[in-house]
Amino acid sequence: MLLTGPVDISLPLSNPVLQYSLILLIILFAPLLMARLKIPSLISLIIAGAAVGPHGLNLMLRDSSIVLFGTVGLLYIMFMAGLEIDVVDFRKNTRNSSIFGLYTFFIALGFGLFAGVFLLGLPVLSATLIGSILASHTLILYPTVSRLGIAKDRAVNIAVGGTIITDTFALLLLAVVTGMSSGSLTSAFWIRLVVSLILFALVVLLAFPAITRWFFKRFDDSVLQYLFVLSLVFMAGFLAQAAGVEPIIGAFFAGLALNRLIPHTSPLMNRIRFVGNAIFIPFFLIGVGMLINVRSFFSDFRSIWVALVLIASAVAAKSLSARLTQKFFRLSADQRNLVYGLIGAHAAVALATVLIGYGIVTGYTVDGAPVRLLDERILDGTIVFILVSCTIASIVGEKAAVKVAEAADAEEEEKKPSASPGPAPEERFLIPLRRPDQVDELINLSVTLKSPRIPGGLYAVHVADEGVSDEAGEKSGRKILEKAEVAASSTDNALIPLLRFDSDVTNGISGVIREHKITDLILGLHQKRSGLSDSFLGEASETLLRRGNVTTYIYRPVQPLDTVRRTILIVPPEAEYEAGFRLWIGRISSIVKNTGVPLVVYSTRETISALKEGWGSAVQQAEYRHFRDWSDFLALSGEVKPDDSLVIVMSRRHCRSYQEGMERIAAHLGKYFQKNSFILLWPVQTPSEEDAVPENAFRKGLDTLERFGRLFGGAYRRIHFPGAIAKKKK
Repeated sequence: MLLTGPVDISLPLSNPVLQYSLILLIILFAPLLMARLKIPSLISLIIAGAAVGPHGLNLMLRDSSIVLFGTVGLLYIMFMAGLEIDVVDFRKNTRNSSIFGLYTFFIALGFGLFAGVFLLGLPVLSATLIGSILASHTLILYPTVSRLGIAKDRAVNIAVGGTIITDTFALLLLAVVTGMSSGSLTSAFWIRLVVSLILFALVVLLAFPAITRWFFKRFDDSVLQYLFVLSLVFMAGFLAQAAGVEPIIGAFFAGLALNRLIPHTSPLMNRIRFVGNAIFIPFFLIGVGMLINVRSFFSDFRSIWVALVLIASAVAAKSLSARLTQKFFRLSADQRNLVYGLIGAHAAVALATVLIGYGIVTGYTVDGAPVRLLDERILDGTIVFILVSCTIASIVGEKAAVKVAEAADAEEEEKKPSASPGPAPEERFLIPLRRPDQVDELINLSVTLKSPRIPGGLYAVHVADEGVSDEAGEKSGRKILEKAEVAASSTDNALIPLLRFDSDVTNGISGVIREHKITDLILGLHQKRSGLSDSFLGEASETLLRRGNVTTYIYRPVQPLDTVRRTILIVPPEAEYEAGFRLWIGRISSIVKNTGVPLVVYSTRETISALKEGWGSAVQQAEYRHFRDWSDFLALSGEVKPDDSLVIVMSRRHCRSYQEGMERIAAHLGKYFQKNSFILLWPVQTPSEEDAVPENAFRKGLDTLERFGRLFGGAYRRIHFPGAIAKKKK
């Protein structure tokens, strides 16, 4: 191809197309090449940034675009840490995280003061900044932790919660040192700082969730939701900066505020992870690498000495903190190393601290040269220290994270019932689709119900009427199934589309259930414009319930799953004796785990005991209330709030858990719970023993049939064979 115009390829590159092409190639190939040398992917990007940066091959400058995307990447890391943390465990471990953060901060601060004063010969204010650099840390290992699925591990929760304490204290210490050096540290400074921090926390933790819930209810476009969330992250960062702390604190608080509104299995969460891990976080790591000046570092022994002192002090301080954490909180050796991997990397706050210290001029020499709080040798040594600390923490942390993930998988296998040894049971969800407007919500429910550790297992079927032409029926069906495939792929799940032609919809669905050994059937509620249909479920749904004996869900979504505040589970008496009890309580556990909303259970004492035993530690955030009289179902209407979602466990007739009050559930839901989403759940069941034929009655019937046979046989022989009867008498 001939070039029709001049192209500037001089170094450093100034053409934005070439710049971003080079960065994308680095993001793609650097981890692949460095993996052959057993170098973690995070470190490979930092090394690549140093190689192509202004102090390396000078292919690119660390210009405003690199700084901008790098800042987004840093905020992304902290936002994802707050978004993926287990809020229940975080609250339980608040005290532990606070204790961990406090002693980690003061241990590192003590090491930093000692190293700064006695080993580097710095004044007290400068040595305090060295302590602030060592006390802070950056969660660059968190994307790896999230990818391995151990973000809710107790050690991770303690370390992430402690990060907020250490980084906040380190940044406050930086503000104090800056104020002391400029002489502006007054009582008004402290009053303004405390008041602004309180206002910041109230706005982010209280106002942000309410605004987000309102937005998600009214706008379901995925692009709009992602842009809205990203704008909130930056707004929280700005509010934190206005309050006197770094934006990373605001990003973490934004993650905590939106934690329950963005389920871990939702398409929105998948988009947040994808964009962050593919673009923004690599930009941040490459930008950190561009700061490394290898030539300047080796040109002066002072820089080398600073780097060695900082590395030794940081490793000693963080190792001591990790060992104390293992001892105090009874963690395993792998969890201890994982804690070190999370708190051993220094990047964001350390870089901000050294740059601010370098910019503070405390005086001038006789020659007119500025005397800085942290000089150039400290700056060069700190940059190398950032690289080495990230390398050590990544190597130690990644190995420990893999072992912790393997231990978690083994522990989960041990918790399985002994009656089901061997491989994990298959999950096969079937979603019959007829209307395009139900596709997204039905797919989201199926993804929320299924276990993330069991891949695949999603089927969607559209049964076209044989009376319609093949071309028209196939075109309409393919359009709906294609929409379902897109919705499933947005959550990183593969869906198998099935198209059937049948004059009877129920026959088509029943055939798919038998062919593919479906375990769970998810149906959208049959509705009329005026509300619920007269037959409540629709003829097809009622026929499927009579024919099939799989776990069946009838779902009516009034609002998105991610805007629900509580899940209300209503279970009939003796439901624990049904054949499918273990199956459906596992699905409820998945709902609680994937949505993160509180669970309120209404049932009898005996059934509640069975539920607690069946869930074990899988469901911890649950409230249990006694309820037995299904004929007085309306008594629950006062307990249910507008943003609650109902899950009502039903029963087929002639089964043990069937209640007469279930006949009136349709009228109650249509009249008193119109503003609530609900799921009607029919478990796998067998007829109750009371409805089976008793053994003594069965034997009595056989005896009667035998006597009737003898009488009938004798009469038949007397009529047709009278001679034989006469001979027998003689």
